[in-house]
Amino acid sequence: MTDPQPAPGLARITAYQVPRSPTPVDLHLDGNEGLAPPASVFDGLAAQDPELLRRYPDARGLGRRIADRLGVPADHLLVTAGADDAMDRLCRAVLAPGRNMVVPEPTFSMIERFVLLAGGDFVSVPWPGATYPVDAVLAKVDDHTTCIAVVSPNNPTGAVATARDVRRLCEAVPQAVVLVDHAYVEFGGEDLTRLATELPNVVVLRTLSKAWGLAGLRVGFAVARPELIGWLQTAGHPFAVSGPSLVLAGGWLDQGDPSMEAFVAEVRRERPLLEQLLHRLGGRVAVSEGNFAFARFDDSLWVRDGLAGLGIGVRAFPGDPLLHDAVRITCPGNREEFERLTHALHTVLAPEAILFDMDGVLADVSRSYRQATLDTVLHYGREITAEDIAAEIALGDANNDWVLSRRLLAKRGVNVSLGEVTQTFEALYQGTADRPGKAGRPGLREQETLLVDPALLEGLRSRFRLGVVTGRPRADAERFLATHNITHFFDTVVCLGDAASKPDPAPVRLALEQLGVGCAWMLGDTPDDIRAARGAAVLPLGVTFQKDDPPHPNPVADALLTAGAARVLRQPGELKELIHE
Repeated sequence: MTDPQPAPGLARITAYQVPRSPTPVDLHLDGNEGLAPPASVFDGLAAQDPELLRRYPDARGLGRRIADRLGVPADHLLVTAGADDAMDRLCRAVLAPGRNMVVPEPTFSMIERFVLLAGGDFVSVPWPGATYPVDAVLAKVDDHTTCIAVVSPNNPTGAVATARDVRRLCEAVPQAVVLVDHAYVEFGGEDLTRLATELPNVVVLRTLSKAWGLAGLRVGFAVARPELIGWLQTAGHPFAVSGPSLVLAGGWLDQGDPSMEAFVAEVRRERPLLEQLLHRLGGRVAVSEGNFAFARFDDSLWVRDGLAGLGIGVRAFPGDPLLHDAVRITCPGNREEFERLTHALHTVLAPEAILFDMDGVLADVSRSYRQATLDTVLHYGREITAEDIAAEIALGDANNDWVLSRRLLAKRGVNVSLGEVTQTFEALYQGTADRPGKAGRPGLREQETLLVDPALLEGLRSRFRLGVVTGRPRADAERFLATHNITHFFDTVVCLGDAASKPDPAPVRLALEQLGVGCAWMLGDTPDDIRAARGAAVLPLGVTFQKDDPPHPNPVADALLTAGAARVLRQPGELKELIHE
């Protein structure tokens, strides 16, 4: 016996999955969702009888209301579970083995999946410019073509098609259905919806996910001649949209026009500003008519990851041969969020300064501060490991080594005052002076070495203001800089006592103020460093500057990414790779 095998179409594709940065984000500009409706949208649902949940839903009422809004006959419209559902239905209705769909690319990636799942052949045509490539499409059409895709505004490029383009396709290939994906039409481009009532072989797909902000409800619709609507009904589920979704969508359509129109207007205001900024920052920008901007960069993944480090998610396309260098950024449609986005883009692509934590970044403290912590705990009769220290640091709020040592002792049942722990720690770190009849002991501070090549600092100093933000007492910080002859590279040094301790962003903000800059990067080796930088809207870069390769998976790197680091650097020189001329 053989194992079960998938259908041929399924074997040729993978599940849809957006490749995201591992860094957490709170401003999602990677999915092109619209502005969230107010909480009052739920009021209509609360008034419903529970019978709504018991009975199978009937979408015809909502369909009639949408048809009235569009000015099309009710029998020309079918409500579906998002525009994706309508697209899937159409592919299954007109495609089969031996039939094909002609699709200009790059475009919405789900189209190819639906084509292959329906058993059809996917015929790709390049779409390099702002206008729909009608001639190239027609050149690819053959006797087996039963569908042609027109995504306008196109996702992810924002390019558009015109009514003339669609009419040419319909007249030249009357045996094929022309699929017009109009998910973004509210934001720009020519509205082609009514062509579905005028031409016999056009199906227009619309959605409430974008301009209306209802992606979570999964409500869309198709507009076409009744015969084609019948095909779509036959090819899909009879009760595709839930009763609560129908109620909520209908209620928001009744009251949400002013909000939707204001949101669309704000997106249209933001979009050219965002495109201009991306161009100034080195992007190769395509003019978009969607609710997003589209640009290509030499290192698009750095744009994605850098913005993620500032809490903003944007769409990149790693592994896609047509879009490997592309970034798509949703316009937030909100002035405060737009300002946050523009500041973040400046920070990632045009920083003015670079800040360094000291311990673990500039200074190798494995044989000084870390050893002092080990020896302090041992002084009170307990033993710990370097891994124990790293685990405690990963918990956060561990920027002060004296406090850290006391915490490790307390967890092992030793309760000692912070003053006593500090005295013990400092004797180990600073060393003891000679006393009559007794030789002094050198301090562990003598074991510290420089992690960063001065040549790297010199190169950075020629382009950026440099600063240090450390939890060390000032005397210890300045001694290390002077000992290793790197004091002159830094325009400011913020130390313990100058501001609240990390993870509070106050010391990072103080460094920005003293440097007179607004956009900066910061390198740190602890979650506290990362959270402090991110809280100050400074790009956080984690570092694990180790001579030996770290284990994989690396728990330290994972902790830094979880805290919000844009990237984790294993060697100081990797910083240069992120700085583009």
